[in-house]
Amino acid sequence: MDLGTVIGIVLSFGLVLAAILVGSPLAIFISVPSVLIVIGGTIGASLVNYPAGHIVGVIGIIKKTFFSSLESPSDIIAKFMDFANRARREGILSLEPALKSIEDDFLRKGLQLTVDGLEPQVIQDILETEIQYLENRHETGAEILKVFADFAPAMGMIGTVIGLVQMLQTMSDPSSIGPAMAVALLTTLYGAILANLVFTPMSGKLKIRSKEEVLLREMVMEGIISISKGENPKIIEEKLNSFLPPKIRRVVD
Repeated sequence: MDLGTVIGIVLSFGLVLAAILVGSPLAIFISVPSVLIVIGGTIGASLVNYPAGHIVGVIGIIKKTFFSSLESPSDIIAKFMDFANRARREGILSLEPALKSIEDDFLRKGLQLTVDGLEPQVIQDILETEIQYLENRHETGAEILKVFADFAPAMGMIGTVIGLVQMLQTMSDPSSIGPAMAVALLTTLYGAILANLVFTPMSGKLKIRSKEEVLLREMVMEGIISISKGENPKIIEEKLNSFLPPKIRRVVD
């Protein structure tokens, strides 16, 4: 669980809610027509902009902003030190039994290619392609949330125009002015809140998550290529440490 995301959402919505409750009851800020215009309009416009499968997949995308299953760099380096030492003592084929216990598909695939005896350059080409398409998928996910952030305020403005038109057409009936004005203002509020407190921050978090995952994938690729070349474990450890800031690097024995 990413505490930063949870704390950020709770804090931002909590302060907005507190500001509302200080001056007025919460009920006057609830408008079903405004919700329908903003949320329905945002989803509808996004379905026009992207294939339906991409929009349905946004649930899994949003989940990544709350949960991170990435392995720590130090654990990755420790694994490669074990693999490198075993390969150096017993040969590359000694790594084959360990493949079944590896949960990371990328790491397992890379080691399988190494065990199969492919040339290091061929392995690198295959893994680089995997990383490139991973980046593309992540970029699409962040882009979808950014599009949500663009559409939500626009739908809010549409709702505002609708509310103003309704208000102007019923100026002779004072009792109808309030509800129409509420729709006009609340749609703008809902659109601004969704864009600035939800979609834009989540898009930014996904970009950071993508960079972190790509970094780990590049570490794994470097380790696999080094093992396939039969390099000394100490050299491999130094190479993998070079991906990390000095403060969190694994100490070479």
